[in-house]
Amino acid sequence: MHFRQGKHHINPKQVIFKAADTAEEAKKFVGKTVTWTTPTGKEIKGKISALHGRTGNVRSIFEDKGLPGQALGKKIKVE
Repeated sequence: MHFRQGKHHINPKQVIFKAADTAEEAKKFVGKTVTWTTPTGKEIKGKISALHGRTGNVRSIFEDKGLPGQALGKKIKVE
């Protein structure tokens, strides 16, 4: 997973991650809640908002400040 970004700006509240192998399978995840647990035990929650491309990636928007950089490459829980 990685932050959604442009040429000059990174948005830490929006994260793109692989949810399935195809876009049809990934559509089932839109609207679900995602949770990342910090090493200290705090949970940061967000919501899957839309598909991103045709390969099964989805875009999620996290509340508050967004995700820290240490969350990149880690597993998240989809509920």
